[in-house]
Order: sequence, then C-alpha cells, then structure tokens
Amino acid sequence: MGMFGKSVNVEQEMKKVESEAISSIIDKSMTITGEITFKGKARIDGTINGNIDGEHLILSETGKVIGDITVSSLNCYGALEGNVKAGMLTARKDSSIHGKLEAESLTVEPGASIQGEIRAAAKEAPPINKLQSPKTKNDTK
Repeated sequence: MGMFGKSVNVEQEMKKVESEAISSIIDKSMTITGEITFKGKARIDGTINGNIDGEHLILSETGKVIGDITVSSLNCYGALEGNVKAGMLTARKDSSIHGKLEAESLTVEPGASIQGEIRAAAKEAPPINKLQSPKTKNDTK
C-alpha cells in the first residue's frame, strides 16, 4: 500500500484523520451482511458480517466486524474477527481483534486483546537477517 511516502509523520497523519468529519455511521441497532466500500471516514457502532474496504474506519465500543478489513487507517475500540490490512492501525484498550494484522504503523494500548499473527513494518524496512547469525560474536577485537 503506497499511500504513505517515506517521510510520513504518524502523529501528524493521525491528527489529520481525527480532525476529518465522519461521513457515515452504522448505528448500533444495525446489522449488515455483505461487502462495504466507502470513501472518507466511517464509524461502525453496529455489526457487520462481511468485508470492508475503505479509507478511515472507526470501530466503536459497540461495533463488531466479522470479516476482513482493508483501510488506510483503523481506529479499533470494538471487536473484530478477521484479517486487517491497514496503513495505520490503533487497537484501543478494550478492543479485541482475532485475526491476522498487517500495518505499516501499529499502536496497541495496554488492555487491548489481540489473537493472531501481526506484521507491523514500513515497506522500506530492511530484512533483519543480520540478527539471526550470532556466530560472529568472537571477532569484536
């Protein structure tokens, strides 16, 4: 996901996202089954059975998603069962995520529950295979 150049400042980016108006809300009395695609910023207070594809998603405390989410930013307070691909992912303290996470920038608050595989890396990160060969310990002289 090439949405973020090298020089992105995560703090600035998050502030920008937070100041944006929410363009759509799925009420907590609503249950939706099917694919959702959206632009801008959406907040889910209800239950979604299906995949979500969009820009900035807020999953509130009452929100629940069963499906895969692909967004540029996810602010998760609720429950998610499925895989996430996001540029920025924030798992808030009482959130619960069950699935595979892939994010360029990942923030996990204490108290968030995450079960599954996590890949948090900017695309430009070099491979870390240097660490896996400790045989060159002795030649530090």
